[in-house]
Amino acid sequence: MAGKFELYKDNADEFRFRLKAGNGENILASEGYKQRASAENGIESVRKNATEDARYERKETAAGKHMFNLKATNGQVIGTSQSYASSSGRDGGIESVKNNAPDARVEDLT
Repeated sequence: MAGKFELYKDNADEFRFRLKAGNGENILASEGYKQRASAENGIESVRKNATEDARYERKETAAGKHMFNLKATNGQVIGTSQSYASSSGRDGGIESVKNNAPDARVEDLT
């Protein structure tokens, strides 16, 4: 099963999206957007930037977990991962985004 973007509204009535892998696991989440069009532009930016390894900022949390941000060409964060127990888990998450995002369909949950 292929990955998909889910477009939804959060409790603050903002538009957000998440990228899910084919197995249903969340692999990337967006910030909140006031406008639907901005969230849709964010999805397109993820699709465009996902295959570029240089766009991934690999980080370690204060608790020693591993995570990443996907950044647009202007340096703005367009998606954030979950926390992973290991750097290899994080790197697997990056590979999953690279494989799933370019062709993922959008499921509108709004």
